[in-house]
Amino acid sequence: MLLAIDIGNTNITIGLFRGNEIEGTFRMTTKIPRTSDEYGIFFNNLLHSKGFHKDEVDAAILASVVPDVNHHIINGLIKYFGVTPILVGPGIKTGIKIAIPNPKEVGADRIVDAVAAYEIYGGPVLVIDYGTATTHDLVLEDATLVGGVTSPGIRIAAHALWQDAAKLPKIEIKKPDSVLGKDTISSMQSGLVYGHIGQTEYIIRKIQEEAGLAHMTVVATGGLGKIIFDETDSIEYYDPNLTLKGLNFLYHKQG
Repeated sequence: MLLAIDIGNTNITIGLFRGNEIEGTFRMTTKIPRTSDEYGIFFNNLLHSKGFHKDEVDAAILASVVPDVNHHIINGLIKYFGVTPILVGPGIKTGIKIAIPNPKEVGADRIVDAVAAYEIYGGPVLVIDYGTATTHDLVLEDATLVGGVTSPGIRIAAHALWQDAAKLPKIEIKKPDSVLGKDTISSMQSGLVYGHIGQTEYIIRKIQEEAGLAHMTVVATGGLGKIIFDETDSIEYYDPNLTLKGLNFLYHKQG
């Protein structure tokens, strides 16, 4: 089985694949410092808790936007699973052409999302990842990634509110009953959620207009993507495992 690992700024998401089927998914926080032994034992325990054995894992692939973590995870996989993971980066076969001046600037997670969206939905496809940052990337019909948009994620915006405004509290991020908040908490929730919905719809419209596309498929992923997907007709699909599926596709392209 393949262990696919997506290291984001907030969470590390892990998928276990048998062929193209996801057998299990796991999530852990990124920001707690861990040694290679701790990662190896943690991954082993996660698999064991779902009824899997580490000996079933015979390959691994890793995408990361947190370079400081890579060394410890790679060594942990080597020591405890006996596999050396493929690291998504320059030189890896993707099947996607990156048509920007410096392709190395494109984050590994965005490449992986683009591969998954194109493999599953074809092109043109716009993939939106609601992670720590919210990213939009457009892949055309000929598999060319032509550019994208990066904006603060919902959690970053929420953190800025209660960090920089002394009287605003920490709140749960959810859609309130009305766009017009009746108290501080609901008004903040309204601004965060409806503000992001409005941003999403506007960016989608402007990308489609600027690219001159009569139609493009729009697919969302990321932890808070479901909240936005449920409230707009501009997004056609929501797939929480899109990045993990992209890692699986990339692994099989390296053969």
